[in-house]
Amino acid sequence: MTDRSDGPIGRLPEHLLVEIFTHLPVCEWVQVACVNKQWANIFQGDCLWQTAIARNWPSAGLRKRWPGPIPRGSARRRFQALYVSENFVPSGGEIDELVGHTYLYLKEQLERPAMPPSSILHGTIIDQFIACGKTGEQAHDLASKIWLAVIDSLEENEQTFLLLKRLAREGEFFLPFPYSRSYKVLWRVFDKLFTDFRDCFSGPDYHDALSTAKSRFQPVPSTWLGH
Repeated sequence: MTDRSDGPIGRLPEHLLVEIFTHLPVCEWVQVACVNKQWANIFQGDCLWQTAIARNWPSAGLRKRWPGPIPRGSARRRFQALYVSENFVPSGGEIDELVGHTYLYLKEQLERPAMPPSSILHGTIIDQFIACGKTGEQAHDLASKIWLAVIDSLEENEQTFLLLKRLAREGEFFLPFPYSRSYKVLWRVFDKLFTDFRDCFSGPDYHDALSTAKSRFQPVPSTWLGH
């Protein structure tokens, strides 16, 4: 995209630029923000994000802040959370901002060099949902959906391979429901390791991982076999 700062669009007042930008597809926003410094500053401020939230999710502005360890954050963060809830985490058609914030929180924690144990992350998520009035069963179901969505969103690179190996190796913790971790999530971890990252294993590493999988799942799928 060329620099239009000297053309008619570049001379528009900021509030009109915000209106134009929020009508563009979200996938084009990064490119638009790179056109010039003025447009980049608009995307760094709160006005554009608040306008986008009001246009796409009118009732979001009426919701109160929630208790618990996961904050709501800036307007930009709120837009990201609402967008995630609508597009990445299955929720039966209901847009839940907290679900999106929890997704962003978990993804950021998993990508940290010094990632906390997954049991602590899972417990934090469960506590957050319960603090907001969810039952234990609802909290466990939402946490599982978020874990699965985040795992599926990770790029296929060495960092993800090492992360999945760590999640697979972490011992089982005998915690009460809903703090017990989902069988579906652990299955997805091993399934990605043995399908998407099979060629990343050394021989001994593969057999160690397969032995761990066999101790937790019986029988293991044939697609996991054969390094």
